[in-house]
Amino acid sequence: MLGNNVFTQVKRSEMHKMAEIKQFLKENDLSVDKTVEVFITVRRDDTLIACGGIAGNIIKCVAISESVRGEGLALSLATELINLAYEKHCTHLFIYTKTGYETLFKQCGFATITSVPGIMVLMENSKTRLKRYADSLARERREGKKIGCIVMNANPFTNGHRYVIQQAAAQCDWLHLFLVKEDTSRFPYEDRFDLVLKGTADIARLTVHRGSEYIISRATFPCYFIKEQSVIDYCYTEIDLKIFRQYLAPALGITHRFVGTEPFCTVTARYNHDMRHWLNTPDLSAPAIELVEIERLCFQETPISASWVRKLLVKKDFSAIAPLVPAVTLGYLQNMVGTHQTGAATRHALHALTGEK
Repeated sequence: MLGNNVFTQVKRSEMHKMAEIKQFLKENDLSVDKTVEVFITVRRDDTLIACGGIAGNIIKCVAISESVRGEGLALSLATELINLAYEKHCTHLFIYTKTGYETLFKQCGFATITSVPGIMVLMENSKTRLKRYADSLARERREGKKIGCIVMNANPFTNGHRYVIQQAAAQCDWLHLFLVKEDTSRFPYEDRFDLVLKGTADIARLTVHRGSEYIISRATFPCYFIKEQSVIDYCYTEIDLKIFRQYLAPALGITHRFVGTEPFCTVTARYNHDMRHWLNTPDLSAPAIELVEIERLCFQETPISASWVRKLLVKKDFSAIAPLVPAVTLGYLQNMVGTHQTGAATRHALHALTGEK
């Protein structure tokens, strides 16, 4: 309690309190982010006047009633959120917030990584961590005039992924592959990483990197305070590519970024289009990067995709999966299903695969 302000933790399971938080966020042009695990609310005279949430190591859904702004309450709320994160053993913190809160969180020890002017800012609780990460990448730098990069999820690793890597590697003096670190896929990150390593072992001039929290995924993007889906997609692209172009690419000397063509998903196709802008715009001081789109590998005139493999996996149709994936992936999938084929939970999980891209 601070003065007559009462600070309370609210879990997502507390439906009545969550309904009030949802309404409060709506009044402040925000919405509840489904990834938030716990909120801290601030009440005065039994009226909700502020709140903020924690999702893993990310602070989200920060809102303060206009009537109490300027009282120092924002700093107290931010401190409570940071302490809560530390209690959960999250010491590396990010915050996505409106640009109006940037100064507030700087007072709490956060440093700005990058921003979408006038809309949002991405910050973390360190002034040096990103630089240290870039320095670690620089130790993996290779010499050459054409240094390529691919960022992929590989959920799971298919012949389509392998084809794009082969084509890119053939065009480069060296190729760097980043596997997105976020572990919300149906296949665990360590398994995906192992499949990529084994599935590309014969490809020369290739370094496979573990992903990091600086290669941002949609699951951690702060769409809660942006209403229009088109704006969400554009902001995500801008933040992601500013970090890549300004920090990661210079560390490795990357000159080209490779992507597969996207005939199905309009969001990904738009992302590729926006990528071309952010990798080349003179508005950023970092060296420009050329985007190269590689035509997707097809099987029987259909582009190979991980989603196609996952749908076939639900049916356990391994004869249809076989031409779509490397042998190491096929063996992994067969073992996964064979080991757990009698489990109801696994059958449920397999059916859930069809809901992923």
